[in-house]
Amino acid sequence: MSRFVPRRPRAGKAKRTFHIVASQFNAAYVQGLVDHAREELRVLAPGSAISIHRVPGSFEIPVVVREIALQNRTDAIIACGVILQGETDHAQNLSRSVTDALQRIALEHGVPVINAVLSFENESQARERCLKNKINRGTEAARAAVKIAGVMSKLRAK
Repeated sequence: MSRFVPRRPRAGKAKRTFHIVASQFNAAYVQGLVDHAREELRVLAPGSAISIHRVPGSFEIPVVVREIALQNRTDAIIACGVILQGETDHAQNLSRSVTDALQRIALEHGVPVINAVLSFENESQARERCLKNKINRGTEAARAAVKIAGVMSKLRAK
């Protein structure tokens, strides 16, 4: 996994709408992603609406993301989940399935979907990337959401 953290973009003045869809499975790590994403969105897009939707696990994230995309009232959706590798291939299959579904939803509905459904080999990796500040993937997801919302807004204004 990359240790590169993208620089913080400038705060924007546009009031946007962001949705975070978060798994309840591996709750502490996912909450770390959500907290960091929400904090970064508040800094980068002050005054924007941020809604959080909880689902049982990562597998359920795409159906809620799709429902939000169908409503056509969001600037970007951040999907947050943590999948820990076990002794079988289940984690790999789940990760691929969720990633493919999220990409398909984004393309079919023209809504930016930031994939922060993360797969880790162990809890040490999850702690470093979900709970700490140095390489927090929730922060990165928020930065990506703000950037792509701006790009889409410019494209649609033309």
